[in-house]
Amino acid sequence: MPRIRHGIGMLAALLVTGCGSGIGAASSAPSPRASAPVSVVPSSSLPSSPPPPSSSADPPSGSRAERTLAEMSLRDKVAQLFTVVVWGQKAGAASKENQARYGVATPAQVVEKFRPGGVILFDWAGNVSGASQVAALTTGLREAAARSGEAPLMIGVDQENGLVSRLKSIVTTFPGASEIGKTGRTANARDVARATGEELLDLGISLDFAPVADVNINPRNPVIGPRAYGSDPGKVAAMVGAAVDGFHAAGVASVAKHFPGHGDTSVDSHTGLPVITHSKTQWRKLDAPPFREAITHGVDAIMSAHVVMPKLDPSGDPSTLSHRILTGLLREELGFDGVISTDALDMAGVRKKYGDAEVAVRAVLAGADILLMPPNLPKAYDAVLDAVKSGRISERRIDESVLRILRLKEKRGVFGSIRTDPGALKSAAHRRVADRVFAAVR
Repeated sequence: MPRIRHGIGMLAALLVTGCGSGIGAASSAPSPRASAPVSVVPSSSLPSSPPPPSSSADPPSGSRAERTLAEMSLRDKVAQLFTVVVWGQKAGAASKENQARYGVATPAQVVEKFRPGGVILFDWAGNVSGASQVAALTTGLREAAARSGEAPLMIGVDQENGLVSRLKSIVTTFPGASEIGKTGRTANARDVARATGEELLDLGISLDFAPVADVNINPRNPVIGPRAYGSDPGKVAAMVGAAVDGFHAAGVASVAKHFPGHGDTSVDSHTGLPVITHSKTQWRKLDAPPFREAITHGVDAIMSAHVVMPKLDPSGDPSTLSHRILTGLLREELGFDGVISTDALDMAGVRKKYGDAEVAVRAVLAGADILLMPPNLPKAYDAVLDAVKSGRISERRIDESVLRILRLKEKRGVFGSIRTDPGALKSAAHRRVADRVFAAVR
């Protein structure tokens, strides 16, 4: 993902979103710890893309997700695939970055103009300065979405803890994955994930791009390293499954990353295109177990890796653009039917072979549902829309992705009233969890 303004050493300086993200939602009740409900603003469509009129006076049947999909225009369905960055601390405050990238000044105007499915928060984008500020920002962004379209906005963050901690000092400091792995206790992974998820909900954040499911078997790996639970596939799998359980216990969506595995690389996919020569047999033994476990535990989403695995797909395309990997392995072999998110599309690993417009189209054709952080949102959006209009991508294929995204939002309560409680962060209970796990590192 984009660059970090300040880091800890060379590794931290290279980390960004997906890989330091890389983004998805039974309607869960708001946390009993929460307060201050977000006001719901009646939705109204922009003149450029009005929703189609209802064909009947009776409400359509089906789930909330299905009814919402039925009311969406093609333009809004394509927009739902994108999760973007907005610049600034306040929903209504102007930023030159927003103006340059989106043609509007404020984060709220970005949401109203483009109607993206999600927004991802970053400290380097000026989104994080304090707990009350973040809660107000997320509230303002959701209200902007309610004014402009049919679907609610999913707000996510890369809060892995440890090295990748986008919320920094405003939340409880928990140990990172490698430290948790050293304790040898899956309960620690579960408890940290649950406490992290509870604090995210207090800020109005419904999705965490975590846990990292990579098995760090290459000591020269410049991008995963301590972000992984360890180097043993079985132990990492157990930790990943426990973390997914913890996030879900908190009511937050979880994202296992980076499929099909980023653990055996010596190149950072933010700056280059890694190649992993694992055979399919090796992949099933070394890389696949944590993703299998995450799926068994009902993980909401899985993020792709911008890595080439020529023995899994000889095309030379990165996994993010590989139908054989995202659809053939993840969907068909592993049986995953949740949301597939790309890692950040502004990373060098996915931009080397195709232009930014074509990358977005090929990611959808490969099987991705969420297109995370395109470097040029208008260009990527137009490319996908044009591909549907030309028949290169069927509208049915778009509907499949949008329905997965909307079901995820429904499952994690995003359609309902989202309450924030920034004063509940850093509770005594959460500090005890952190102290216990730090003390157990061996």
